[in-house]
Amino acid sequence: MKIALIGATGMAGSRILEELVSRGHYVKAIARQTHKVPETKLVMTEDIDLNDHDALVAALKGQDAVISAVRFQGLDVNALLNAIRDSKVKRYLVVGGAGSLNVPNQNVRVIDTEDFPEAYKAEAEAGINFLDKLKQVDDIDWTFISPAAEFGPGKRTGEFRLGKDELVVNKEGSKISAEDFAIALCDELKNNNHIQQRFSVGY
Repeated sequence: MKIALIGATGMAGSRILEELVSRGHYVKAIARQTHKVPETKLVMTEDIDLNDHDALVAALKGQDAVISAVRFQGLDVNALLNAIRDSKVKRYLVVGGAGSLNVPNQNVRVIDTEDFPEAYKAEAEAGINFLDKLKQVDDIDWTFISPAAEFGPGKRTGEFRLGKDELVVNKEGSKISAEDFAIALCDELKNNNHIQQRFSVGY
């Protein structure tokens, strides 16, 4: 498949790029500064400002899917969705956040818990707004993938669990490595099990 990856140089995006390439996909790595991404026979880079509608549409045209792995704060969801529409790409996967997930066995969102870090609230709220916008979209085959509460670099184990709208937890808390998250995302890209839905990933 030909995949446009927006935010290819970030923590999640760089792991997703590695996973896509390992599966033989052709990746157009899109970022503002792509010098960190070596071009290969499977990877080409494009430095694009997401606010440049025409440039983004041109970059997305001809791709089989778009993946965005960028911060939600400052991101114009309507502009991004319109660019995807104008590019005629139907499949769109989003690296989401955990803030909008429900705490298991409680009628409360993760962002509304007492110990949710204040420093992450603005980004979490922006992610919630992004998901709310997606839920109104029926002309794009979107999927919003929420990681566990602790999400960062780690090991690629291939062993994890999927949830729906609840935080995935185990005895050690709620964690997922970016490497295993990338597996779950690429599996969804292949299998299309959650069209116009959100799901969650954790150990």
